[in-house]
Amino acid sequence: MTTRAKICGLTAPETLDAALDHGAAFVGAVIFEKSPRHLEPLHAATLFERARGRAKVVAVVVDPGDMLLTEIGLILRPDFIQLHGSETPERAAEIRRLTGAGIIKALPIRTEADFASVADWEPVADHLMFDAKPLEGSALPGGVGARFDWGLLAGRTFQKPWFLAGGLNPDNVAEAVRVSGAPLVDVSSGVESAPGVKDAGRIAAFLKAVARS
Repeated sequence: MTTRAKICGLTAPETLDAALDHGAAFVGAVIFEKSPRHLEPLHAATLFERARGRAKVVAVVVDPGDMLLTEIGLILRPDFIQLHGSETPERAAEIRRLTGAGIIKALPIRTEADFASVADWEPVADHLMFDAKPLEGSALPGGVGARFDWGLLAGRTFQKPWFLAGGLNPDNVAEAVRVSGAPLVDVSSGVESAPGVKDAGRIAAFLKAVARS
């Protein structure tokens, strides 16, 4: 089975083009003001229009309000909304209705006990994402380069397609896929030259490593 990749937190045409040209299956716009990768919905819509028909467009949000969600749905028209906060399955169903988009739910993982919520999310989400649990007091729920023990995923099966995220980069993604069995991988800070600044060369290297995995 071929592993597919999502490049998240894209903010510039040249790095979005690098993701598209090297085969990213998903491209992500972060709409969260605390993130160094934040884009306003109108800016994201203008930038990501070039991705239509080439990759799935994902809007990454953290505990969004209805007004923001309506704006995202009308202006950006993403294929998926990625929920990266403390949203509940019931709230996710409302978000699907508000936006017309599919749902990717990021679940923070540190130990085996953190998989307990999977059963609640599988009936609601189109995809699950297993990301490293942020450190206590962190203002950001992801995108900081933290990783967890990929072996926690080895041999597990889920009802929905799932992403491995957290601490991935061009040098370790092949090993991460081998250990975890991930069908999908997600990267943000691991293909940056500085926080929020994507590097086209690192994006290309990451996607080539995924293709070889």
